[in-house]
Amino acid sequence: MLISVALGQVLSLLICGIGLTSKYLSEDFHANTPVFQSFLNYILLFLVYTTTLAVRQGEENLLAILRRRWWKYMILGLIDLEANYLVVKAYQYTTLTSIQLLDCFVIPVVILLSWFFLLIRYKAVHFIGIVVCILGMGCMVGADVLVGRHQGAGENKLVGDLLVLGGATLYGISNVWEEYIIRTLSRVEFLGMIGLFGAFFSGIQFGVHSSPSFLLRMLKMPWRSACMFGLYSFMPVVIKKTSATSVNLSLLTADLYSLFCGLFLFHYKFSGLYLLSFFTILIGLVLYSSTSTYIAQDPRVYKQFRNPSGPVVDLPTTAQVEPSVTYTSLGQETEEEPHVRVA
Repeated sequence: MLISVALGQVLSLLICGIGLTSKYLSEDFHANTPVFQSFLNYILLFLVYTTTLAVRQGEENLLAILRRRWWKYMILGLIDLEANYLVVKAYQYTTLTSIQLLDCFVIPVVILLSWFFLLIRYKAVHFIGIVVCILGMGCMVGADVLVGRHQGAGENKLVGDLLVLGGATLYGISNVWEEYIIRTLSRVEFLGMIGLFGAFFSGIQFGVHSSPSFLLRMLKMPWRSACMFGLYSFMPVVIKKTSATSVNLSLLTADLYSLFCGLFLFHYKFSGLYLLSFFTILIGLVLYSSTSTYIAQDPRVYKQFRNPSGPVVDLPTTAQVEPSVTYTSLGQETEEEPHVRVA
């Protein structure tokens, strides 16, 4: 449980680094192009993971993967790119408060998609933990209002709010798809194909709207690309050990880390509600991580549960028994398939 919480906080710190460098880009270099904020990251993913796939042999080779699933990864690459674009673009239209609140929409999206497509089943303690996390997020937004923190442009709030909801929905789709791929295929395949198609589409979109001089200015801030590359590389590891839902709950603390750093770097005003918000979210994460979720092989009748300390148990088709901790795999059941713990 503690490892799950700690891993999620590492991702939050990486997002904090991305947010801080983005602020410096905006203020010192006047760089507000949302597409390019992802372009260098996709290039790094391509150089590291796509080239790794290219030198592999057999069915894990890049060409073999493209022959079988190229159109799926093309759609996933577009979804991932546009999710980043929509949320960053929303800052030009709506307020920071609205973005912080509406960005939480990714959590119900991930829960619903995980329920219907990954067949993940939750218990009451999971929903309690989720509610506590969202309450902590609401407490942080309330603190922003009380201290009069900069609320953003807010020029066309409805458009900005719709952009945030659209971006949150695409993030949810991307995260659940990522969880499926890394559990049934591999982390390297996911990152390699995201790097390939993400670099292709973001390169086209960036080339239409930007100039070479702008590219040179952006290269002066390598830390942001390093943080994004670390986030993309490490997130599949955390998702495999926990879940997409757990990861998105953990990322709620990212804004608080950015705020705490901003107290020293940008002289933000402090409120005790920020500490209350931080610890409330952590309590929600502990509650959520205290009990394992489980996977229904059949959405109507739960059968063939796996336990790492014992053999496979076949439950009667008429039984309504739900074990407290369930282990199974997301792929087709085979005797050689390793046991996978879904936390």
